[in-house]
Amino acid sequence: MSDSTPGEALGQCAMRGSCGSKGWFGQQLPCPYDGPPLELEGSDGRDMLVSFCGPEYAHGPTCCTSDQVETLRDSLSQAEPIISSCPACRNNFRSFFCSFTCSPQQGSFLNVTETQKSSTGETAVKSVDFFVGERFASGFYDSCKNVQVGATNGYAMDLIGGGAKTYAEFLKFLGDEKDIGSPFQINFPQTPAGVNPFSPIPRSCVDNDLGSRCACIDCPDVCPELPYIHPPGQEPTCLVGPLTCLSFVLTLAYILAVVSFLFGYFLQVAMRRRREKRYERMVLSSDAASTTLSPKNRTRSLVGASSLSQPDGDDSLGAHSNDSRHLGRGASLLDPIATSQPRRYHLNNLLGRKFYQLGLLAASSPFLMFAIVFTAIGLLNLGWKKFAIETDPVRLWVAPDSESKMQKEFFDAHFGPFYRAQQIFVTKATDAYTVPENVSLVSTGGAVLSFDHLRYWLAVESDIRELRSSPNGYGIEDVCFKPAGPSGACVVQSIGAWFSNDLSGYDEESWRDRVLHCANSPVDCLPDYQQPLGPRYVLGGVPENSAGEKSFLEAEAMVVTYVVSDSLDPNEQAKAMEWEQALKEYLLELSDTIDTDAGLHIAFSTGVSLEEEISKSTNTDVKIVVLSYLAMFLYVSLALGKWEATDEGVVASLTHWIRGLPALFKRSSVGSSSISVDSRTSPRILPRLPRSLFVNSRMCLGLFGIGLVILSVSSSVGLLSLLGVKTTLIIAEVIPFLVLAVGVDNVFILVHELDRQNLRHGPNAVQNSAAGGPRSPTQSHRSPLDSTWENSVDAESIPSFRSAEERVAMTLAKMGPSILLSSVTETVAFGLGALVPMPAVRNFALYAAGSVLLNAILQVTVFVSALSLDLRRAESSRVECLPCIRLSSRIALLDAPNHRGPGGIARFIRRHYAPFLLHPVVKGFVVLLFSGLFVLSVISMQHIELGLDQRLALPSESYLNDYFDHLEVYLDIGPPVYFVVHSTDVTQRPNQQKLCGRFTTCDDLSVANVLEAERKRPDSSFISQPTASWIDDFLKWLDPAMETCCRVRKRDPSRFCAPRDSERLCQPCLYGREPQWNITMTGLPEGEEFMRYLQQWLISPTDEECPLAGRASYGSALSLDDEGVEVVASHFRTMHSPLRSQADFINSFAAAHRIADDISEHMGLKVFPYSLHYVFFDQYAHIIAIAQEILGLGLAAVLVITALLLGSWRSGTIVTGVVALTVVNVMGVMAVWDINLNAISLVNLVISLGIAVEFCAHVARAFMNPSSDLYVDQPAGQKERDARMWAALADVGPSVLSGITFTKLIGVSVLALTRSRLLEIYYFRMWLTLIVAGALHGLVLLPVVLSLAGGPGFAQETDEDWMAKVIRNEHT
Repeated sequence: MSDSTPGEALGQCAMRGSCGSKGWFGQQLPCPYDGPPLELEGSDGRDMLVSFCGPEYAHGPTCCTSDQVETLRDSLSQAEPIISSCPACRNNFRSFFCSFTCSPQQGSFLNVTETQKSSTGETAVKSVDFFVGERFASGFYDSCKNVQVGATNGYAMDLIGGGAKTYAEFLKFLGDEKDIGSPFQINFPQTPAGVNPFSPIPRSCVDNDLGSRCACIDCPDVCPELPYIHPPGQEPTCLVGPLTCLSFVLTLAYILAVVSFLFGYFLQVAMRRRREKRYERMVLSSDAASTTLSPKNRTRSLVGASSLSQPDGDDSLGAHSNDSRHLGRGASLLDPIATSQPRRYHLNNLLGRKFYQLGLLAASSPFLMFAIVFTAIGLLNLGWKKFAIETDPVRLWVAPDSESKMQKEFFDAHFGPFYRAQQIFVTKATDAYTVPENVSLVSTGGAVLSFDHLRYWLAVESDIRELRSSPNGYGIEDVCFKPAGPSGACVVQSIGAWFSNDLSGYDEESWRDRVLHCANSPVDCLPDYQQPLGPRYVLGGVPENSAGEKSFLEAEAMVVTYVVSDSLDPNEQAKAMEWEQALKEYLLELSDTIDTDAGLHIAFSTGVSLEEEISKSTNTDVKIVVLSYLAMFLYVSLALGKWEATDEGVVASLTHWIRGLPALFKRSSVGSSSISVDSRTSPRILPRLPRSLFVNSRMCLGLFGIGLVILSVSSSVGLLSLLGVKTTLIIAEVIPFLVLAVGVDNVFILVHELDRQNLRHGPNAVQNSAAGGPRSPTQSHRSPLDSTWENSVDAESIPSFRSAEERVAMTLAKMGPSILLSSVTETVAFGLGALVPMPAVRNFALYAAGSVLLNAILQVTVFVSALSLDLRRAESSRVECLPCIRLSSRIALLDAPNHRGPGGIARFIRRHYAPFLLHPVVKGFVVLLFSGLFVLSVISMQHIELGLDQRLALPSESYLNDYFDHLEVYLDIGPPVYFVVHSTDVTQRPNQQKLCGRFTTCDDLSVANVLEAERKRPDSSFISQPTASWIDDFLKWLDPAMETCCRVRKRDPSRFCAPRDSERLCQPCLYGREPQWNITMTGLPEGEEFMRYLQQWLISPTDEECPLAGRASYGSALSLDDEGVEVVASHFRTMHSPLRSQADFINSFAAAHRIADDISEHMGLKVFPYSLHYVFFDQYAHIIAIAQEILGLGLAAVLVITALLLGSWRSGTIVTGVVALTVVNVMGVMAVWDINLNAISLVNLVISLGIAVEFCAHVARAFMNPSSDLYVDQPAGQKERDARMWAALADVGPSVLSGITFTKLIGVSVLALTRSRLLEIYYFRMWLTLIVAGALHGLVLLPVVLSLAGGPGFAQETDEDWMAKVIRNEHT
């Protein structure tokens, strides 16, 4: 009928009247009628028709009866609440069905194609052809396709059109015969020639008339377009090609530096060769000149090169040159005229005196020191009574004053805690479940849906419904979430709900049609809880064809979710956890049999799974950590041992013993007195082991040192527990390891220095004067303690015997300031970590700082006492660990007394490494190499990712690994996100307009409108679903056109009608109101009236009669005050896009907060977002700033402390710079080795800062304070710094290498055996990187830079007789 309206011309009908139903309880079927339209019977039918179909039906005949009009009204009323928010869609919908049912031109576009007998025996319509013009069909579909249903976070098209994607699919859904829908088949064929189709001008949602105009939420074309925003993490950066501007500048600067160095080097070589040629020409005229002036003869050799001519076994200092032999004590190594008073640093001297006094006290009165210190330690350990471990992830990783934590608490208090989801993925059993490390699970390639699989799984679900917990026998109905109230159904999202959990009515063919029908039209397959269940909730891995159409029957996974209520009540929580435990045990048993029983595989998680599996991982890690400690203890015990030159090794002793065994069975033919026999080759029943193995092994000393580490950690725990600081699992695993690594370093330094003191002042010092300390490379190579110096050196410079107590005191006097430097710096660096608000990091920092400080105190007190006792024991030849047994001394027929000299590492450093490193060309290459590493690290660290994959915290064999792999691949929905509005008076119209979105006067930037606009750019907002806007649905519920929703008594409008009250007793709430309800919001309630209706809305049941009622959909979306007269807070619910990676979770958090902040700023509201994962990812919003703050403050502390204790800002700056470079290198490797930045890696970066100081501090202090026999005077240029650095490397290099580097390497290497990915990535990888980087920077870069630009040195006095004289004078 083209553009004509009903009543303009008489036409012909195709059907009219009702001829009974198909069944006894079905809808009425129309009668075929090929006649003219007739007038309606009675005025009520006409009024009803006009109220729904418009004034064009006010007069004239129609093709329907009054009964049909009533049926039409009931049918339209079902769709009205869903589409009424968009007038264009609603009026098109009415026009479509009003014309189909009552138009007097019906016969021109409608043709009855088949009839049937009804239950009353009458002939009724079975199918018709409805010819609809493309213009109207397309416009009808377009007006409805974007209409949203907030309560379901979905679209009206899902309910009225079966999720149709085209107008043809929409019309087909409307015409298909179904129980809830059309009682007969309506087909929509192509319009043949000569037929006038139904094609009025459709209404558009962008039209300006009130009968068409829709709000932004339901009509994207009228929405203001938001400006483009880059997705989180993809903000524009300055780029030069593929490099960032920073990377480009650093790369360019490095290239220029390399070119400049090479140019300068080759220019210098060329100039030297030119000078050599010029001098060679001068040789022809003067032989003398060539001898004295040739640069060849003046070319500077390697520092310490003269020592290369000495055999490795000769550790004497060699002969001094005649030029420096008579300079006496205190002369410069390199400056022949520097005989002035050496420079002294008073703080250093003061520290040396105080440490000497402390060492003398500890060595002289060891048991008194033990009593005092261990009493204090015992008191500190009393704090263990208040010891507590924090396991709550929220309290661990979220600051107490964190915004996300407070928001979570606010949400839980006002809306209740989030649900506890129990999720199961059911897939076809294959061999694809062994997933390689760092590789996500990929598609299994097998369709899981089959009739047998469905039948088996529905039986499993039946078992779960019958499952009872122990001991209280709770079932799922006792703990599940019931949106309709306590008497409602549980929310179970499963494909079984599409079959009403019963396959008895289906066979091996019909089940496919049911799956396809429910997947395409979820509204026709409502589960028990009466909310549409879309395929994305129950199917995973659904393949798509090239046209984007999904093949639901080929889905690779069934997704089953049991939603369990959570509560702040511990008793309710315990009830839920008890049932979850029963479900977990059932599923574990099922996973063992489901493969063989049904060829299926399940991956699952329950509410109690994660915490239990993490605890298992911790128990597994303990074994590896303990093994690591044992490895370090074994190394320390062996490395600290002192093996004398007179002793042979264990292997040699066993070899002699084995060779001599046959002689025990032979008869000797030579008299014992006739020949001298080597006793080592004499046959023995038992092997003759080396004497030093029993006397000098120092195993007990090493064990004592490790015991002090345990005591320091224990005391730190006791003290901080007393102060209320809880420990964590990270602290329990890491702190002992950290303190042991740091503490053992100091043990090595003290023991090695004691060996040097024994060499100089031990029992054989006078006879063994040639075995003095390290020699200067450019000074004469004869010790100042050699007898040839007797005529030129004061008598007190001659080596003399010192008591064990004095040697121990002198050891502490020399190394105490170095230990103080490293310990204070590490303590302050760790302590600064307490500034981080994250409890796990803060508590770790406090425990680490306390443990390191206490360990340092114990080492300079009781360990020194133990060192004295051990020295006395060894010198009296008493057995290690059994001091009551004393071994007799052996007779050694040697030419001269022997004493242990420097070990192999020390000789290598002195004779090869240090001279090579300090060569000028090598220095240049070292600086260039480490500059290149710095540039590469800066480039690499820009690619560090944030996050911590929770799978890493699980044991490798945990069933949750399989679950998280499936979750990443098969879950096609994201977590819900709530935008909470609080402290807003929603009873006032201006504030209502700031919230709503479906009325013409709603603010363009209201909460609902902004969330809808953000949904349209999911790459930036991570929002994928329409928003559940409670205020829009509430105000629509008040619409008098919704006759079955808000109802009051006719006689007493102050009383609300109950759902079962008769229609004749009730009327719509706002019926007859002036001004009447409309989409401009005029006539809508405010103030107290608003709250009265709101309270009723929240308790009205959400059902088919009124899907806009609020009890099921919004019962927990609003929080009222105790009196119920004010809305304290409300939320707008939507859904995130599927989040499959750590970056997605972090970016979704950032996007949601950006949206909330924008709304708050523009609307003046208080809005914040909340989702379950936000509280755990809050750290990543601040972690970069926290890392910068803590590392920056740590470096500042390192600078101040090192400059103060070294006595040189220049040297302190160099040490700080090298420490910073070490940390930068560690961060550079993090990106390469797939180590993300999170709280754990931040803790390790703090550790890196402290440990890097350990590698640098001892070398730097030895450089600034060389030993007295290598004493350096006022700076004399570059050569003077080279000499001091050579001395420093010779002095402390072996201790740094063997004590610091090797100890840590051994301990960390054991961690490679762990099965925990968390330990392997965040401890083994990071700490291995730290140790290697720290050793390279401390033993390679730092010596080079200090030799180039280090500060002037000071006299080292603490190991001379002068110190003993001073101390004696102070006590006389």
